[in-house]
Amino acid sequence: MRWILCLLLAAACGSKRSSPSKATAEDLAKALPPRTLRAVDPAPVDPRDYQRAKWNPIHFRPAIDTATDQQCLTCHREVLEPSVRATSPAGVAAAASLAWYQTLSTYQGDQDTFHRRHLVTPYAQSVMQLRCTTCHQGSDPRDENGASSATAQPGLTLRKMVAPEICQMCHGSFPYQSMGVPGPWSEFGSAFNNNCLTCHAAIRTVRHRVNYLKAAEIERLAATNSDVCYGCHGGRAWYRTPFPYPRHLWPGAPTAVPPWATGRATESAARFLAPAPSDAPTHPSPATP
Repeated sequence: MRWILCLLLAAACGSKRSSPSKATAEDLAKALPPRTLRAVDPAPVDPRDYQRAKWNPIHFRPAIDTATDQQCLTCHREVLEPSVRATSPAGVAAAASLAWYQTLSTYQGDQDTFHRRHLVTPYAQSVMQLRCTTCHQGSDPRDENGASSATAQPGLTLRKMVAPEICQMCHGSFPYQSMGVPGPWSEFGSAFNNNCLTCHAAIRTVRHRVNYLKAAEIERLAATNSDVCYGCHGGRAWYRTPFPYPRHLWPGAPTAVPPWATGRATESAARFLAPAPSDAPTHPSPATP
């Protein structure tokens, strides 16, 4: 405020400040350091630059459709690192607790991380051949919304890194209502000798022929352990509804379609019928205890 008052006082007194002469202006210009203008070459993207990395084309179609696990794990390797807490923040020891998904005989060993259970544990490598892009089909870093802008990838599930129906394929509920079973398998499985093949040795025999499962190994293990079947068909359900699996025709299948199967697809999605990516062995095989 003081300098404003000084200016007003100077103006009121009619004082005038002389403008600098041309020579003075030139002298000032010479005294300033010279400005150097040069073309800036585009520098390569630093892999540690998160802002650029998250917009890499590999996170969007069409590039993500052909992305290999090696490419994904270049930046996301930590998902395969063991990182389970020995003790919860509340003080509960992991070794002393039993999660609901550990109650099946196919879950062996201690608790493990989400991605490791799907990719590198012995059982996962025995019956599955999941790839990163089996579940992850793109994400819009702007606000995780496939319809938020003209350049967004369409078809993304709002605020989801993975479309829920992908999870539901192996984590849906047991559809006893359409299977002729009186109730949940956990209650009535004994009526079928706890053997899914009591019925399924002859019906719905065209199954598991997708590139993220190992059909032959599933059939071999299921012959002696029904939890191999039940684990993905209700035993580890995250959802209250079952997944509407395609109704593949099998030898001797009836021509009449039951009401519950009306409108069902007869083939799996095209991307699951394609050959598995050639980089299948990229996940390190854990040592067998």
